[in-house]
Amino acid sequence: MKIEILFPEICNLYGELENVSYLRKSCDGAEIIETSVNSVPYFVNEEPDLIYMGTMTEKMQLLVIEKLRPYIGRIRELIDRGVHFLITGNALEVFGRYIEDADGSRTECLGMIDIMTKRDMNTRFNSLYLGNFEGMKIVGFKSQFTHSYWCGEADPAGLFDTERGPGLNPQITEEGIRIKNFMATYIIGPLLVLNPPLAEYLLRSCGVSEPEAAFTEAAMDAYETRVKEFSDPKRGFYY
Repeated sequence: MKIEILFPEICNLYGELENVSYLRKSCDGAEIIETSVNSVPYFVNEEPDLIYMGTMTEKMQLLVIEKLRPYIGRIRELIDRGVHFLITGNALEVFGRYIEDADGSRTECLGMIDIMTKRDMNTRFNSLYLGNFEGMKIVGFKSQFTHSYWCGEADPAGLFDTERGPGLNPQITEEGIRIKNFMATYIIGPLLVLNPPLAEYLLRSCGVSEPEAAFTEAAMDAYETRVKEFSDPKRGFYY
């Protein structure tokens, strides 16, 4: 299994590279390709099993958009071919139409997904998250200055169905974006470490037979405890 990490030196807020580290520990022989921000991405000429990109600062979003812009056609091709993408935190905004700041200024993004993002750097939204995906519970955290909104003729499919906490924005229950095997979500944690069943699902979907999440017993105990805690209606969700 080949996993490409895009721009790990700048897309690693909240320790999000541990998503890939967990997959590596869960899959013997996994090959990790780290693409630096000044390199041509591996996916341009090859086809990895999974492409990962994590959370970054707002300034680095500008750089990432410009670094990926020449490869929009290739990214579309890979999505159409069913290549797996996992995009976490504010990295999902890079693939939308634009980011609009509170003063009305706009940052044009890659335009691959029909969403627009509203950003207010004076207001941080922090919350827990509980949702559902393919028959499993999903838990995690959110910490962002933004919310995203669908703006196309047809809404993209959501990735998770929210049970508690905000969706892609507080007005909807759909969280994240899913296009074939392209999965993008605001949830951090890191997502796969907090959700070992999701890690196993992703490995299986990438062709790994009978995957088993690393540190299974401890990971599942922590996961089940968190699901129980987040399901408790007495548990506040915003902080």
